[in-house]
Amino acid sequence: MTTAKPRLCVLISGNGSNLQAMIDSIEAGQLQAEIVAVISNRPGVFGLERAVKAGIPAHCLDHKDFSDRDEFDAKLQSLIDSFSPDGVVLAGFMRILTPEFVEHFSGKLLNIHPSLLPKYKGLHTHQRAIDNGDKEHGVSVHFVTPELDGGPVIIQSRVPVFEDDTADELAERVQEQERRIYPLVLIWFVAGRLTMKDNKAVLDDKILPPEGYAND
Repeated sequence: MTTAKPRLCVLISGNGSNLQAMIDSIEAGQLQAEIVAVISNRPGVFGLERAVKAGIPAHCLDHKDFSDRDEFDAKLQSLIDSFSPDGVVLAGFMRILTPEFVEHFSGKLLNIHPSLLPKYKGLHTHQRAIDNGDKEHGVSVHFVTPELDGGPVIIQSRVPVFEDDTADELAERVQEQERRIYPLVLIWFVAGRLTMKDNKAVLDDKILPPEGYAND
């Protein structure tokens, strides 16, 4: 008798490079999970093609077809629920989610953000790091709470900022780390090792520090 693997639903808005890292990790036998659906809020993005190529159901729910954020999030929540996922993974999903949506999936909702949180919440993180003269920058994976990019950090990875960096060059360096650490977090999550309790990230029954498990 085979045991069903944990079910993940991945939300994207674009290229889907982190989605591909998850697909590759599953195919390599590292991430013991099944991606049951990929949902984009933008039509025609390459991430949907990645899903189709991998045999994963791909859906587009265009936010422009809805009158407001509440209506879109209600429909998105209903669509996600139809797949009965164990985890909902935001992988470059460029939407601010309503508190009601976040609470519905509380403890199951993960996000990756291109900065060393709590620094640089929101957009244009790479340029902001350059403009402020930062010597290092990075990426954080965190649980999602109603506060924008404010949920408990699970893991961070740092990269250097070089003197002549452009935002695109820095972004590429950060994205290399994204593709390394996001599958790792999901491996912990689907194994039941990683949870959110009392608005804190807990790994192997130990509360993680504010900067998460690693800060390399």
